[in-house]
Amino acid sequence: MGWFGGSYKEFDFEMFSISHFVIITLLFLGAVLIYINRETLRDIKWRKAEVTAGLSLLLIEVTYHIWMTVNDMWDVSHAIPLELCSISLVLSVLLLLTRKKIIYEILLFTALLGASQAIFTPLLNFDFPHFRYFHFFYTHLMDIWVVFYFTWVVGYRPTIWSVVKLFVFLNILMPIILVINKAVDGNYMFLSYKPKSPSLLDLLGPYPWYILSMEFLLISLSLIVWLIFRKKRLG
Repeated sequence: MGWFGGSYKEFDFEMFSISHFVIITLLFLGAVLIYINRETLRDIKWRKAEVTAGLSLLLIEVTYHIWMTVNDMWDVSHAIPLELCSISLVLSVLLLLTRKKIIYEILLFTALLGASQAIFTPLLNFDFPHFRYFHFFYTHLMDIWVVFYFTWVVGYRPTIWSVVKLFVFLNILMPIILVINKAVDGNYMFLSYKPKSPSLLDLLGPYPWYILSMEFLLISLSLIVWLIFRKKRLG
């Protein structure tokens, strides 16, 4: 089935290849364009563009699930949107459609810490021009651009309470995912075991202690993100 098939033999992705560097370049270029045009983008007419962007994310995610189903790859143990980047995608859609600041406060951290890592070190088999390549990078790029848009254009900023909300959100979510992992024999958010390939989790201790280390690391990095993006006091 070519570009929509389930085999990556013709589309084997290689990290830091030309197709990868194109995406990294797009990430920075998109961010710069949002910042430079932040005043223009504040016009109310861009509200339709926000909704359109949200619907485009929803459409490509639905198409992704169709792709998995068509290629006999969809399974409840890994296809439910419970990974951090999948959750960021859902939050991006909700933020674009509703403009609720509480969604921004969570997405700011999950996108910048999760989606950015996915772009620089992608766990991806399919290269350009396969559908999965476009799905993977479009969704992760948009997660980050949406955060920048709502920071520089809409004017949302995190507070220290945003970090607290993230902590509460994660600690409500994690027990639910643990139960789901047990029920479907899954490993969402790596809460059942570490990935088989070498990863940062190898430095965070054995199971289950690496889960606590992972949460502590996420909160620590979130404090850094808050310091960078918080509203600065004048004078």
